[in-house]
Amino acid sequence: MRKNSSSTTRSVTVGTLGTLALCSVALTGCPQQEAAKPAPAKEAAAPTPAPAPAAPAAPTVDATRLAVFGTPLPANYDSKDNPATDEKIALGRQLYFDKRLSKNQDISCNSCHDLQHYGVDGNKFSSGHKKQLGGRNSPSVYQAAGHIAQFWDGRAKDVEEQAGGPMVNPVEMALPDHKRAESVLQSIPAYVDAFKKAFPGDKQPVSIKNATAAIGAFERRLVTPSRFDKFLTGDATALTDAEKVGLNKFLDTGCVACHSGTLLGGTSYQKAGLIKPWPNQTDLGRAAITKNDAEKLMFKVPSLRNSAKTAPYFHDGSVDKLTDAIKQMASLQLGRELSDADAESIATFLGSLTGDLPKDYIQEPQLPPSSKTTPKPDPA
Repeated sequence: MRKNSSSTTRSVTVGTLGTLALCSVALTGCPQQEAAKPAPAKEAAAPTPAPAPAAPAAPTVDATRLAVFGTPLPANYDSKDNPATDEKIALGRQLYFDKRLSKNQDISCNSCHDLQHYGVDGNKFSSGHKKQLGGRNSPSVYQAAGHIAQFWDGRAKDVEEQAGGPMVNPVEMALPDHKRAESVLQSIPAYVDAFKKAFPGDKQPVSIKNATAAIGAFERRLVTPSRFDKFLTGDATALTDAEKVGLNKFLDTGCVACHSGTLLGGTSYQKAGLIKPWPNQTDLGRAAITKNDAEKLMFKVPSLRNSAKTAPYFHDGSVDKLTDAIKQMASLQLGRELSDADAESIATFLGSLTGDLPKDYIQEPQLPPSSKTTPKPDPA
């Protein structure tokens, strides 16, 4: 029995060891077979990305080309022939807004040249006495004192002379004569005192001459500097890239043949329709004043300052959109046909000419009260 027991024990031991060995092989695998497996293939390297294209160079404007615009806007256009004083300017401001200088006392200088709207009323033709319409578009009064002359045909030499014209124009303010304006002013005690302070050395201070001098002194300070003036002083950041592109297009197109100088215009006369006929030839321009046939359709070149804010355009107010006005000028004056994109680019540049309104300076003042002797409105 012992012999059998011992054999049984050896058999169990051997069997157990064999089973453990098989289990070990199953769990660990065969080393020879694992080593025989091929190594995994390496992944292909990612291609090197192409270098990014260089950013386009920022647009620039050759500084030498800016010489055609002269110097930046001055602080004012004061005249040695009409020295400005605080008293004269204050009086001129009141007169500019006073509707009693019109026949029906319903129109002032500001009615057609609204200072809060860049010196224009936004109409093709302005409405005057009894709602009559004038035959020309009302230009802006801002920077007007820097122009070669006043009105589209240049019939007034300066803003002082211009100020007296609408008062007695039957279509505009419609007073019968300047004596009526003087009688209105003399009937208002506070105006009499104001004239004495503004013209202390004058024996007869209340006069149409002094009234227009006061209005002129006020208008000579109506100046709207813009970012373009900073650009002219060397500040390259004053204009956007798009505005610089538009300025180059403006120069390349030849617009500066007429629109040059500090005001980009206002300093010469040109024929409307120099290369191609102007559509509306009923207005003879300067020829109606000078009686010189050579000046038919000649008009003062308008300043482009604030032009983005002063539609409609031209002496006849015939174009409402700035881009259309640009294309028409290029075609009729220069013989060049601009694309919509080019016209838009130039218009973008012209936007940089929109200046800052002198808000405090142009505030409507309190007007002195009428007296019992002040003439009444006359709607006739």
